[in-house]
Amino acid sequence: MRTLQSLKPGGPDTLEICDVDAPVPGPGQVAVAVHTCGVNFPDSLVIEDRYQLRPTRPFSPGSELAGVVSATGEGVTSPAIGQRVSASLPFGAMAETVVVSADRCIVIPDSMPFDEAAALQVTYGTVYYALRGRAALRPGETLLVLGAGGGIGLAAVELGKALGARVVAAASSAEKLEAATALGADVGLVYPREMGATDSRAFAEAIRAAC
Repeated sequence: MRTLQSLKPGGPDTLEICDVDAPVPGPGQVAVAVHTCGVNFPDSLVIEDRYQLRPTRPFSPGSELAGVVSATGEGVTSPAIGQRVSASLPFGAMAETVVVSADRCIVIPDSMPFDEAAALQVTYGTVYYALRGRAALRPGETLLVLGAGGGIGLAAVELGKALGARVVAAASSAEKLEAATALGADVGLVYPREMGATDSRAFAEAIRAAC
C-alpha cells in the first residue's frame, strides 16, 4: 500500500510517498481503508520535530481519518467489517490502510461525507470539550472567539451558536470574519496582526463594547 511518510525533519516538502506492507490488525484493533484524512496545524509541528509527540521515523503524519473497516482483530465486536467510521490516533492517518484501536473509531451515518467525518474529531472534539466540559457554556451567555478564522476558531463559532450563545468573533482580516459570520457569529471584530500598547487598549475597548 502507499503511505505518506516523514523520513527527516522538515516541512511538507520533505514528505515522501512510500510503498509498504499493509498492516494487520491485532487484538482489539481494526484495519480501516482510508478514504480521507484530516490535516491540522499540529501535523506540521510533528514533522518538524516541534511537537510534544515525537514519533520514531519513518512515520506517517495525520491524526484523524474516515473510511471503511476492512478487517478486524481478535475480540472486536464493533465496528464491523464494511462499516463507515471516523477515527482519531496520535499519528499515521496519511496512508491507504490504517490500523487503529476499535475504541478510537466512531461509526458514521451513510449520509455523512467522508471529508466532513475526517475533519470532525480534532477541531470539534477539542472545542466541544472546552465549551461544555471546561467553560460550561450556557444558552444566553456571550462567547468571545479569538482567531475565529482558523479551524478551532470556526468550530468554536459554530458550536457556540449551536449551544445557544451569543458569539463575538475576532480575526485578523475582514475576509476571515466572513467565514465566521457565515457560521453564525453575531458580531465581528478585526484586530491587527501585531498590536502596540495603544492598539491593545483600543481592541480591549472594542471587545467590551461588542460583549
